[in-house]
Parts: sequence; C-alpha cells; structure tokens
Amino acid sequence: MNRELKRVSIVVLLMFVALLVSTTIVQVFQADSLSADARNTRTLYDSYSVERGPILVAGEPIAQSMPADDEYKFQRTYSNGPLYAPITGFIPLNGTPTGLEHSLNGELSGTSDAQFFDKMNALITGQNPKGASVEVTIDPVAQQAAWDALGDLTGSVVVSEPATGRILALVSKPSYDPNLLTVHDNQQVTDNYQSLLNDDGNPLLSRATKTLNPPGSVFKLVVMTAALESGKFTPESTFPNPPTYQLPGSSAIVINSGGGTCGGGDTVTLATALRLSCNIPLAELGLQLGNKAIRDTAEKFGFNSDYPIPLDVSQSVYPTVLDDAQTALSAFGQTDVRATALQMAMVSAAIANGGQLMTPNLVDKVTAPDLSPIQVFEPEAMKRVMSAETAATLNQMMVNGVQDGAASNARIDGVKVAGKTGTAENAEDEPYTLWFTGFAPAEDPKYAITVLVENGGGLGQTGYGNLLAAPIAKEVLEAVLNK
Repeated sequence: MNRELKRVSIVVLLMFVALLVSTTIVQVFQADSLSADARNTRTLYDSYSVERGPILVAGEPIAQSMPADDEYKFQRTYSNGPLYAPITGFIPLNGTPTGLEHSLNGELSGTSDAQFFDKMNALITGQNPKGASVEVTIDPVAQQAAWDALGDLTGSVVVSEPATGRILALVSKPSYDPNLLTVHDNQQVTDNYQSLLNDDGNPLLSRATKTLNPPGSVFKLVVMTAALESGKFTPESTFPNPPTYQLPGSSAIVINSGGGTCGGGDTVTLATALRLSCNIPLAELGLQLGNKAIRDTAEKFGFNSDYPIPLDVSQSVYPTVLDDAQTALSAFGQTDVRATALQMAMVSAAIANGGQLMTPNLVDKVTAPDLSPIQVFEPEAMKRVMSAETAATLNQMMVNGVQDGAASNARIDGVKVAGKTGTAENAEDEPYTLWFTGFAPAEDPKYAITVLVENGGGLGQTGYGNLLAAPIAKEVLEAVLNK
C-alpha cells in the first residue's frame, strides 16, 4: 500500500512540476510574444482599457488617450498630428506602434518594470490603471518655425542644444496625420495606412532620423576636423589650385562648384577652400589624410554607430574600404558616404560645444500618474571629438563661410552665424540633395541646426544649398533667437 501511495505521490509531484514549468514558460518567456500576437483580441482590448499616458511638449499634450464609447474604452488622439508625427508616431488598432509610442510603450502603457508597484497598487485599491506621461525636449517655437520654414519642400529640420544634446525641433515633410491610424475601425485603419504607403512622398518615413543621403560639402567639416587634429595642417595650409582634378587611378574629373579655380592664385588655403566650399582642395586633402583618418574622425562624430534618442535612428555610414579615387570623393561627402539630418546636426553641435559631443536626446522626463518621477534625463557626454582649440578654429572658419562665403544666405543682422552648406550629387540625372548645418550665436552657441532638402527642392538640379537650405536655417534661427 505504501509503495502504491509513493507512486501516486511521485506522479502528482511530476504533474505539479510540469504545470509549474509550463506556466512559467507561458507567463515569463512567452508573455511578450503572446501579447503581441494579432489574434489575441483580449490583449488588444486590455491595452485600450488602460488610460495611456500623454506625450507632452512644454506641458501640453500632443498625444493623449480620450474616453471612447465602445469596447476599447479609450482612443488615442494627436493634437497638431502632422507637426509632431515623426516624434509621437502612432499606436494603431491592428498593427505595431511607431515613434515614441513604440520606443516608450512600456512607460506610456504603465507596464514597464519601474511601474510594477504602481500597477499592483492600482489593482489593490481598485483605481483605474494609468500609464506614465512623457515630456519631450521639443521647443514648440522651434518646432513650428522649422515646420513653417520648410514649407512644401521635401526634407527635414533638426534643431538641438549643443551644450546638452537636447533636441528642440525635429520636423519631417511630407508628414501625415496619426489620427487617421487610430480610429476604432479595422478596415478604415487598413485603408488609411495603405493610402499612406502608396503616397509617392513616403510621408510615414522620418527624413530627420531614417533617410540616408550623401552629405556633400557639409561633410567637409568632418574632414577639416581630421586635418586640424592631425597636427599636420592649419587653416593656412596651401594646396594646388587647378580648375579640374583627375582622380587617381581613374578617368573621372572633379570640378569645383561653378567651375574654375578656388579663388585666384596657383594655390589655395584650407580656410578659403572651406569658405568657398571648393571640392578640388578637399579631394587633395582627403588623399593626404587617407580614408582611415577620415573614417576614425567620422566615427567620433557618430558615423557607423547606433544611438537611439530613444527613437530608432538609421546608422550614418562612412565606408570601411575605399581606394584613392573614392577617398578623394569621400572628402567632400560623395561616393558611398551617407548621413541622416540628425547626424549632421551632431557634427555642428560638437563644434559649437568646444569639441565635446553630447548624447542626443528627445525625452526630458517620464512621470508617474501621481506625479512622482520615474526617469529624469540628464545631459550626458558622448565623446570628445576634437580639442577646444580645433573647435574654436572651425567655429571661425564657419563664421567666415556665412559672412563672406558659400553659406551667405544664412546671415542674420546683428548675430554671428556659423554655417556650412552642401549640394550633394546623387545618381546621374537625379536631383541634388541640399544641406545647411551650423549654429548661432557663434560666440556663445545656443542652437545648432541642420536643414536637409531632398530631391533638389523640386527644382531639378538648379537648386543648391545656399539657395534653399540656408534661408530655411536663417528663418528658424531668427525665430528661436527672438523668443
């Protein structure tokens, strides 16, 4: 009898262990995938039964959950949706969230590890569960000014605070209205989403953080940093000044913008080459530096690295292996060099901040429903890119480019603006990509800005950086400086 009882006990114990293991697997290891399964309608309804926390700009909600008279209980709404869409993203009825709705989903939904006890307390006390609020770094004046200045052009504007890395404006056009994707009608959401996918302007893509373009002449700031930091070159270093330059080992010819030499004379200084944005002297400089020195400096600025802000950001690229001809082309931002607008904003911000690059950040704080802080973001140094002396030299060289050079359309009366324009070639017969990057006031930089205009601004290949991108930067800088 004891033997039979022992057998039964062992079987019961094994069943209990199996139940415990299977429950643990389901609740711990498979919980996320089961919750994310589109067939799990109970989870879908549950997620909408919680009042999701708001996303705030200067204390005002740009995304919030409003009561709904249906089975979902709450509906996500976005005020001034197209203006802030690249930041908020959206949380759809039948798909995957994007933007901050995705990257901070745990905090906004109240399910992050830091909010576990808040959730348990709400269950015990019978309170309605709520998500945390997220306050972003965006300055509404800078955001609106960037939106207005970009007009109907395709592109983006990024404004940041050099001393802290805080992102004050992040605009992308064309944009979309996230409210079209949060209605409580599956078919309507699907139709609206498909319509946006079919739009030739690709409005769902953030051109500030996701699109990669040849940086053209704004990349000359990276190469000039490498040159000055090497100790082998100064702004007064001279290079041959021919009207054309044949790339080594190639039949391809490099010319300066507009043709001709870089100013007068048989030689040209690096200071003049940057001020007038000449390609030939930079190609010659790039060959003397070598692609490794350029790549190492580019990587100090953030190229070839990931840095969520916490939005996902495409990795800007400086190629690993280049021959001499490609190295020469890379020195003025061509060949396979690619950058986001945010990346080029980081280049200007590091120069403005005395050579210290701060980690870019879009979120100031996360606050629980009882107003207690969950996360408060502090400025964080990312990397020292260059010495303070090199940064000061580049600062003055960029000021010269705006005062009396290729970035003259960014001039502001009574304010020293430091800047660099770019007009980057794409494939043959494709329109140029146009850039401006810089900061102001140059003597005490408060704002760094990068403007990206894709598709030549819709002007074919007649557009160039100083014609279209620089005036946009001027308008935005005037708005934030006059707040």
